[in-house]
Amino acid sequence: MSYGHINAEPKWILPPALRQPRDSAWAEANMRGHRLGCFLEGPSFDRSGNLFLVDVPFGRIFRVAPSGGWSLRCEYDGWPNGLKLHKDGRILIADYRCGILQLDVEQPAPTPLVTSFRSEGFLGCNDLFFAADESLWFTDQGQTGLHHPAGRIFRLEPDGHLACVLSNVPSPNGLVMNASENQLYVAVTRANAVWRLPLMADKSTSKVGLFIQLSGGLAGPDGLALDEEGGVIVAHPGIGVWRFDRVGRPTHLIECPEGAMWTNIAFGGAANDELHIVDSMAGAVYVARMPCPGKRMYSHCD
Repeated sequence: MSYGHINAEPKWILPPALRQPRDSAWAEANMRGHRLGCFLEGPSFDRSGNLFLVDVPFGRIFRVAPSGGWSLRCEYDGWPNGLKLHKDGRILIADYRCGILQLDVEQPAPTPLVTSFRSEGFLGCNDLFFAADESLWFTDQGQTGLHHPAGRIFRLEPDGHLACVLSNVPSPNGLVMNASENQLYVAVTRANAVWRLPLMADKSTSKVGLFIQLSGGLAGPDGLALDEEGGVIVAHPGIGVWRFDRVGRPTHLIECPEGAMWTNIAFGGAANDELHIVDSMAGAVYVARMPCPGKRMYSHCD
């Protein structure tokens, strides 16, 4: 099956003054002890066009202005892995060590929102997604994989009720819903796949299936996004970024430079058709013009 190719260009890079090349416990466990200056994830835009990013090993949240200026929004004792914005301006963070945190507009540091489930801590929260009804869905990845398929997917309701939707996933990572929000797509990193979870009326799931099977790469799929045609955009470190149509056929590939660690993606720009791609280890953001605009995030809906 043939597919089109799209080019991506470097747009922003973390300034040297904001890099911290030193050892970290997170890198020791997850990057074979490689000394990192940063590891950026969780790209999300606010309504003013500012891009927010987390720096996992050093507990930092950055804000990149539309002009390209970088600033440190906050620094705290944690390992932030994913980030999404609420329409009221709050920043929600999936933190590997601390659970789900929230950062209000005037707060200097995030505070806990959810730290446990049935009196037990999480394995290591990874990414999150707001549905239109304000429910917050997030993945609990930890060190799970094919050897230990115990990763979980949770749903947090606006009233505070927390439910475990699935508990047998070998490394759940990025997640996004289809346009009708009756299916949840989840990147399953160690299985090198994207799963599809049909959602019932009560938001439970049944007949969970394999939607996309990938191969190769430096790791399995990471960040996901959805476009207005129902296309699923998949960040595949070491390969690039794929676009699949709504039934899972590959339509486009954005190939990454040799050795690049493209992990996460977010639509932005005036027409919301500019896909911003994060090279986590290099601290760089690339941009590619997509054939279809991205679906508007919950934070941007009135």
